[in-house]
Amino acid sequence: VQLQASGGGLVQPGGSLRLACAASGITFKIYNMGWYRQAPGKQRELVASISKGFTPEYGDSVKGRFTISRDNTKNTVYLQMNSLKPEDTAVYYCNGRNQFGADYWGQGTQVTVSS
Repeated sequence: VQLQASGGGLVQPGGSLRLACAASGITFKIYNMGWYRQAPGKQRELVASISKGFTPEYGDSVKGRFTISRDNTKNTVYLQMNSLKPEDTAVYYCNGRNQFGADYWGQGTQVTVSS
């Protein structure tokens, strides 16, 4: 099983980034997928999730700025991040879970918002 995250980088405040997480080794369509982030000295927090039925949920700090989506034909979940703020700086992790207890994490991708 592999969750390969990509798309992180350095962006100025107010800018945008699109993260992607490509899954392999799982039946992607039965997994609820999520993006989490962890900033230095802070706990990992949920950024956004999307159910196997395509229902999205967002953390309060990103509502209205981030959009999660999934493409089951490509086994990929995306996170479109707009209006980025310095406080969005963190390592972003992809997660996949199913109703049978499987729980997988990707390796993380760094997002840095700075001028």
